[in-house]
Order: sequence, then structure tokens, then C-alpha cells
Amino acid sequence: MRYIGLDLGTRTLGISLSDLTHTIATPLKTLHFAEGDYDAAINMLKPIIEENEIEKIVLGLPKNMNNSLGNRAYETTIFKEELWQAFKIPVVLQDERLSTVEATNYMLEADISRQKRKAKVDALAANIILQTYLDKEKGR
Repeated sequence: MRYIGLDLGTRTLGISLSDLTHTIATPLKTLHFAEGDYDAAINMLKPIIEENEIEKIVLGLPKNMNNSLGNRAYETTIFKEELWQAFKIPVVLQDERLSTVEATNYMLEADISRQKRKAKVDALAANIILQTYLDKEKGR
């Protein structure tokens, strides 16, 4: 069984999967939905959860740089509850500050075009969120 990492945006959901040993995260894809239509996001996520036998969801929590919680964090906590209701598997929140910036920087260093960066940034941000959680869980 695997963990799934999620980076929630207003119109996108970046997805990453762990390996079976919960050691390595790999970017999977980015789902696109109408702004704020989180029910559609959950419906698109359902087959991915089932096919990969997900046992835990790691959802990025967008804290402010001063560690406070703003509107995006509030929406994320609502989405967390919706995930729990839909899948009945544990959903943990992982601090995601700067994960998108870090993902973009990785792609800039790899000289990936702007168009390809835009298509991949959310899945890579989800990967950073999940890998951070996996490392923390393993004590690294």
C-alpha cells in the first residue's frame, strides 16, 4: 500500500505517489477542475486512490511565512475533511511553505521550458510535500 501526496490549488491538484516502502515519492500528474470545484477533484482522485491502494493521504498545508494560517489554509482544512468523508483513510497535513518555489527552481536548474514547467509544477510540488513527510516519518 502507498501514500499519496497532494498539492491543492484553486483549479489544480498536484499528485505524487510513494513507493511501497514509503521511502521515495514520485510525481504522478496534475488534475484540473473548475475553480473551487473540489467535489470534481475528489471524483477524479477516486480511481487513483483505488488503483494504487492508498493507505494515507498527505495534503500540503499552505501556511504563511510567519506560521499563521490564511484563507488558503482554511480551504485546505475543509478539503481535508472532504477527503476523509470520501475515502475514510487518514489524511495528514504537511507544511508546504515554498514547495512550489522549490519545484520551480528544480525545473529552472534543469532548463525545462516555461510551458513544461507550468504543466508539471503542481505534481512536483506534491512530490516535495510527500517526500518531506516520508523523510520526517523515517526520521531523516
